[in-house]
Parts: sequence; structure tokens; C-alpha cells
Amino acid sequence: MKGLIHVYTGEGKGKTTACTGAAIRAAGSGMKVYFVQFQKGFDSSELNILRKTENIEVNRICTFTKFYFYMKEQEKALYTKEHREAFNQLGENIKKQPLKYDMLVLDEILGAVKLGIIAEDSLSDFLKTKPAHLEVLLSGRDASENIINLADYVSDIKCVKHPYNSNIASRKGIEY
Repeated sequence: MKGLIHVYTGEGKGKTTACTGAAIRAAGSGMKVYFVQFQKGFDSSELNILRKTENIEVNRICTFTKFYFYMKEQEKALYTKEHREAFNQLGENIKKQPLKYDMLVLDEILGAVKLGIIAEDSLSDFLKTKPAHLEVLLSGRDASENIINLADYVSDIKCVKHPYNSNIASRKGIEY
């Protein structure tokens, strides 16, 4: 089976949820899934179930709990270094063991690209040279035209209404 590239982007809620659902579906069919989460420095509830699911390996990259735009320059530099090293290591591991996984989820990587934390050229090169069978899912706001053009599936999730706009805080089990 040829592995395709999926993009879940946009301002709406549900990008990580879509990736989580796809990962569970793939694992349920016997596929080996590697779910890598960028930019989220706190455990979100979907990771709890993914970690317990056979055939899914989870790696949360970020050790910072602050949002990037609240960080001081030194923190941003460490955050960027942490993410770039993890992405580079991921690429090396996939090259060394191309058949270890059937699906790779790069959750929130598109936001990291938009901020310049992960170089878009690095992500593009990875997608162009990925193992032929590997299904790759990317999520995050602001997917570039280049990434969209490389993708086989693109879902632009639009926010029509969100409780945050009514000062309702994120709720465990719903937003995180």
C-alpha cells in the first residue's frame, strides 16, 4: 500500500482529534503508529489513551508549558533547539528503520513550521523522501501552500463558534 500525506489545518478545533482518530483506526487494523506531538508542553487527555493502545508509540517533544509567544528569547532558543533536534532525530530513525512504522503522526508540526521552529524545507524534504509505504499525518494551523501541494488529503478546519470567545476556559476531556 502506498503511504499518503494528510494535512489537518485551520483555526478550528479538531485537528489533533482527527489525527488521534486516524491513529486509533490504523492501530485497530494492525498498523504500527508513531504519534509525535510538537509544541504541547502538557499532557493532553488523548495521549493517555494512545499510550495504552497496542501498536501506538507516543512521543511528546515539548518540555515547556508556556506558549511560545510568552517566552523570553533564551527560552525560545531552547524550545527551538529541542524541537529541531527531535525532528532531526525522528528523520534519522525513520531512515534507519523504514519499516518500523506504517503511520507517522506529526501533531502540531505545522504551527512549529509557521513559527520557524522547524524549517519548512526540512519538513518538505522529509515528506518527499519518506518511505513509500509510510502514511504521514500533519496537523496545526497555517499550513503553507508548499505543504498543501505535497499532501494527498487536506482538511481545513474552520472555527465558526468556540466557547473560548465567551470566556469559557478549556475543559479536560474536551479541549485537552
